[in-house]
Formats: sequence, structure tokens, C-alpha cells
Amino acid sequence: MQEFIYDSTSADEHELPQDELDSLLAHWRAANYLAAGQIYLMDNPLLREELVPEHIKPRLLGHWGTVPGLNLVYTHLSRVARIRGQNALCVWGPGHGGPSVLANSWLEGSYADIHPDVSRDGAGMARLFRQFSFPGGVPSHVAPDVPGSIHEGGELGYSLAHAYGAAFDHPELLVACVIGDGEAETGPLATSWHSNKFLDPVHDGAVLPILHLNGYKIANPTVLARLPQTELYDLLRGYGYRPIEVAGDDPALVHRAMAGAMARAMGRIDEIQARARAGSSTERAHWPVIVLRTPKGWTGPVEVDGVPVEGTWRAHQVPLSEVRTNPDHLRMLRDWMLSYEPEKLFDEDGRPREHVLRCLPEGALRLGSNPHANGGLLLRTLPKPPLEDHAVEVKRRGGSVRSATAVLGHYLAEIMRLTADRRDFRLVGPDETASNRLDGVYAETSKTWQEEILPVDEHLSRDGRVMEVLSEHLCQGWLEGYLLTGRHGVFSTYEAFAHIIDSMANQHIKWLRTARELPWRAPVASLNYLLTSHVWRQDHNGFSHQDPGFIDHVLNKSPEVVRVYLPPDANTTLVVAENVLAGRDNVNVVVAGKQPRFDWLSLEEARAHCARGAGIWEWAGTESAAEPDVVLACAGDVPTLEVLAAAQLLRLHLPELAVRVVNVLDLTRLMPEKEHPHGYSDFDFDALFTRDRPVIFAYHGYPWLIHRLAYRRTVHPHMHVRGYREFGTTTTPFDMVVLNDLDRYRLVMDVIDRVPGLARRAAALRQEMSDVRTRHHAWIRVHGDDLPEVTEWTWEG
Repeated sequence: MQEFIYDSTSADEHELPQDELDSLLAHWRAANYLAAGQIYLMDNPLLREELVPEHIKPRLLGHWGTVPGLNLVYTHLSRVARIRGQNALCVWGPGHGGPSVLANSWLEGSYADIHPDVSRDGAGMARLFRQFSFPGGVPSHVAPDVPGSIHEGGELGYSLAHAYGAAFDHPELLVACVIGDGEAETGPLATSWHSNKFLDPVHDGAVLPILHLNGYKIANPTVLARLPQTELYDLLRGYGYRPIEVAGDDPALVHRAMAGAMARAMGRIDEIQARARAGSSTERAHWPVIVLRTPKGWTGPVEVDGVPVEGTWRAHQVPLSEVRTNPDHLRMLRDWMLSYEPEKLFDEDGRPREHVLRCLPEGALRLGSNPHANGGLLLRTLPKPPLEDHAVEVKRRGGSVRSATAVLGHYLAEIMRLTADRRDFRLVGPDETASNRLDGVYAETSKTWQEEILPVDEHLSRDGRVMEVLSEHLCQGWLEGYLLTGRHGVFSTYEAFAHIIDSMANQHIKWLRTARELPWRAPVASLNYLLTSHVWRQDHNGFSHQDPGFIDHVLNKSPEVVRVYLPPDANTTLVVAENVLAGRDNVNVVVAGKQPRFDWLSLEEARAHCARGAGIWEWAGTESAAEPDVVLACAGDVPTLEVLAAAQLLRLHLPELAVRVVNVLDLTRLMPEKEHPHGYSDFDFDALFTRDRPVIFAYHGYPWLIHRLAYRRTVHPHMHVRGYREFGTTTTPFDMVVLNDLDRYRLVMDVIDRVPGLARRAAALRQEMSDVRTRHHAWIRVHGDDLPEVTEWTWEG
């Protein structure tokens, strides 16, 4: 069998000494045995006794089909790490092949390092088998519980993006990525092939994709496995890769070919990096990709109950499904597992024999012990530029306007400057850095770009640390891989399109929640979303770009992990940014508009307000008694403006009314303290919102979220929430709030409707407020802009 390289060259079989080939085969067989044992056995791990139904798990869970191919990769990647002293990790795209990675981490000893009770002997093997997909045990996927993992793979599509994210700014790291041919059919994975256009061979590590074509998904053939060979390789070459093929079903020949493919791939990687780092290459590199074709369920049962299994979709999960009840299946399982000759692989005590382990590296070079896969071990504290150098001066409340994100952009630029040498901070986003007013970062770094750069292009360079690509999936995957391997970053995107990565965010939150419970997992930097170009200011785009629901999605998730912040102005945005960038093991959502907004708080006041998370703005209200007549609450920059404008109208027209203004910056403050680390006690909540006074709450997003967060509070029956009600279009800024009844005039009407006694004595004021709204509708249709009293409004406190 020959290794096939679709670049008009070919290679002879790799020269591999027989004793080394025997060792590789032994390690691979041992991993296959251990993987099968995990799926089926809860006792008699070495089959030293007659196999009986009582040794079989009552519920057979797991996936066998991909395991032998994954074991082949683990074996040969370990060999590369050993013979080269190569710093390497692997992202296992077919994450449901958990038995494989667990088996290999047990063989190399990295599993026992963190779980001493699962020792490398017969007793430990029994525990390894029993715990797999068993109550109180470990999941069937490559979850955070598995050493060496940064990717679960339960939801397919993200492996290659994670691999590239891990490689960025790790120049000595090799990140292999096994891509299942089912996963290769997903949109995010198809886009991820383009990550090679962003990988800088000078400052970044290398990514070695391994496309594993075993032909089938759960019940269907896979597209790429059925493509004609030339068509597949034309596709990969079109993506900018040089394919190397390994194919067959003869174990010895496949192992020789795999050793040759790895040698050729590493030689190509060495050549690319050496030329780039010597400054002798200016063209984009064409990196290798290995195409691995092996039968699905290789070495497992060939035929079961008269139908073929190996090499078909039937091998995907559990090839023998009736082992406890069908004596033929039980016999077939015993014959299958004994075909690996466990007596030659494990000694009398169940320890792996020396020749089984000969291909493995030691210490931190083991794939399961690489510190990059436990990125918190490498994490350094991010520099904190003095906020005083970036804060805006507030001489008079509402006396100036700033774009909060523009101010933030200069702060992020300073972080870029302070991390220029260590290169552990990146800003990612889908083609929107300048649009979102963060272009101040370009004073310190450019956008990374490995393709041709034309004279008309701006802010592009080979080594930039701003990453833009019009795929939210790719941005999310890059940043996850970057953070999980010990670095820091921010994901900036239009608010409405954060929904595109809802599921990815969900998976990352689940990962962090599980990792928090594992004492050996060091905390990693938080994933920070900056959502801007938000629902209330989509002047160019309209209804399709108006959706604030990402907050709802995130707040449905693990409360110990998620945080949501709605800073009302530039200085609070700076303080929130400083806080979230220092966070660990969290997902932080910060919603801040890019359009110029009034400055309300000085830096000192912003720090105090952020520390509280929510607070009374005494200067905005008119209360002087023990409790107010009404509470005007707000969360978000536009709702804050409308509440302050409403408070000013009430001060002018109803000066005797005691109005309290509450601004909520940290939305999780509304949750009970038993449900969220930031949640308020009932006492603190009542002190802020009262127990029984009307609360008119102007909220940035969908109003029912506030009700869900506060429904058990005493004051909840008196709360009336205004927010986005799915009324949107391309219109004026103020018309958006009017369309959704969030405007200042509607809020004043709400106060009149809900404060006892006001409906009768303030009827004329209510009518006046309604008339302004009517006049607004007519005005914008003639003038195309908002009413002068809106556009020229200023705070008079």
C-alpha cells in the first residue's frame, strides 16, 4: 500500500523497524481492547474468568465505530511527541469516541495521575471499565473529565476551529485535529477549513487536520467518503491544503503508512515554519492534511446475526447489543476481545507490558498531560491599564456624549500594547471591529491576514491580533480554543447575530460548569461577549438586525457560570470591561451601544455602581420620604435615557411625586441569592425596589425576562416591565422606543396609570403625553428625524 499525496508526488512505505512496528501495533491493540471493555464490561476486565452475563453492563452505551481510527491517531501522535520531543495536543472531533481517549490516557498514565484509584493495573482497569457511561461515572464523550481534552465533540462542527484557536500564539505547539466525516458535513466545519488563511507560521503553532473517512454516520453514508478521490483532493487543495492519504484495513500496512504520513506532514510543517521564521517566505503557507480511510468499527465483529457490521453504519454505536441475553452475542464479544491477545498486552497484574508503552512520551509530552489542554496552568494575569487614563470626564451629568465602545476600543488598545511581547490577548469578531467603534485597537495591532494584501487594504498584517471573519461560528470556536489553552480575549459582534452561536455558547458553558467541579482543572479566562450595534440603534438595517434575545438564552444556563451586564454609559463600560477581563471560568455578556450616548457617572461613581451591580441614582429621583411613590427602574443605555427623561418630566409636571430611579447594571442581581452568586437577598431587593410600590421597569430586551428573574419577589405583582416587543423596522432612534412602548412619554403614562390617585388628578398630563406620541408619528413621516424636543433633550438635574 502506498501513501498518496495529491501534489503529483508519491512516497514509499515509511521505513519502520519491525520492533517499532510491533510496539505500535501492540499499543493500538491494547487501546482497542480497553475501549471495547469500557463499552461492555463492569467486571472480569482481563477475561481471566469465563465471561458470563453478570459481567456485562445492563445498559450498553457508547460508540465503537470511530474508536479504532482514533486509537491509530493517538498511537502515532504519541510516537511523534516522543521521537521529536514535540509539544502536541489533539482535538478529537468525533468526541463520542470517548472510550478511545480514556483508554489511551489510562495507558500512558495521565489518567491515573489525576485519578489514582484508576491505577494502571487490573484493579484500575476494572474501575476504568465500570465508570464509563455508568451512574456516578464519566460520560461517553471526550468531556472535561478526560485529561488532554479541550473539546467535547458531542455537538459536531467545531473541532477544527478549536484546534486553530489553540494554535494561535503558541509557536511551538502542534495541534492535531481528528475530523469525522460526519462532522465534515456541518457548516461550521466547512468554514473552519479557511482558518489556514489566519495562521501565522512565525508566531503561531501548527494545525494538522486528520480527516477520518470511515464512510458512515449513524445510519447513512457520508458525503466526503463517497466523493471520487480526485474530487475530494481538489476540494482540499482548493482550501489551501496538501493532502496525504492513509488507507486500508491491514493493520501492519496501515501503521507503516501512518508513520510515513506523520513524518511527511511534520517535515512539511518544519519547512513552512523554518522559512517563515527566517523571513524568507512571504506567501501563504499550504499546510498538510492527512486523509485517513479505515473501516468503521475496524477489528470489531465482521458480521452479526447474518448482517455485515464492520465497515458499515451498524458499527457506529454498539455492534453487539444483546450480550446479556443472547449467548451467541456473548460468545462473539469474548472472541472479539480475545482477538487482541490481552495476555500479550497486560501482565499478570493487569499492567501494560513494556513493549505496549514503548511508543509513548513521558511527563508533560504525554497527550493527556500536556498543560495546554489544561490551559489554566499556563494562564497569566492580564495587565490592567489604569482606567483613569481612559475614563471620560463628566463635568455635568448628561453634559457630554460619547460612544462607549469607542472609549473601550482605546482601553483594549492599551491591553494590546501591554501584551505585545507575550501575545496572549486577541479580539475576534465578524467583520465589525470598525463598525462597532473598536477601531482604536488598530493603534497597537492590525487584523491578521495571510492572503494577498493590496495597497487599498487597511489594518492588515501577517501578525495582527485582531481576527475578523464573517462567520460567528469560526470566531466563537477560535476564541474558545484560545481561552481553553491559557489566553484571554473578547468576542465583539452585532447583538442580533450572537444567536448564531447560541448552541456553541451553550456547549462552552456546560464545559466550564463541569470543569469547575474537577479540582485538577485550573481555571481559565472567562469568555467575554461584547454585544453592540444593538436592538435600539439599527438605523441602517432594521428588523432583521433587532433581537436582544441572546441574554435570555445565556440566563437559562448554569447560573454559577453566566453573567450579564448592561452598562449605561462609557465609564461604566470601562469598569465592567476591567472586571470581566479579570474573570475566570465564566461567560460574560456585556451589552453596550456603539452610538454616542450621554455620560452619566464619573469614574469613581462608575466603580461604586459596578460594585453594587444595581443602585439608586439619588440625583435622578425626587424621593425624600421613607419610601417613594413609584420606582422607575432601567437596565441598558437606551432604557436609562428614557427613564431619566421620564423622571425629568415627572419632576416638572408632578413635583410632589416621590420618584426613585434605580439603574440595574448586573442583570443577575435580580435573581435570588440562592440561585446565583450575584443574586440579591430578599432584604436587599426590597430595599432597592420596595415591597409594594409600583415599579415601572424599562428594560433593554424582552420584558418577560425581568418577570422571570423577579417573579418570587414580594414586589413582583406591582412590577410593570417595558422592553422590546418584536416591533422593529428601519426608522428613527426614538421611533424604535415608541414602537415598543419604551419611550419616556409612555413611561410617564404608566406612572399615572399605576400610582394610586394619579389617574384622576393627572389625567390632563396623561393626555398630553399621549398627544406627543401622536405628534411624533406625524413628525417623523414628514421630516425623517425625531422631534426637536427629543433630539435636543438634555438632563437638567
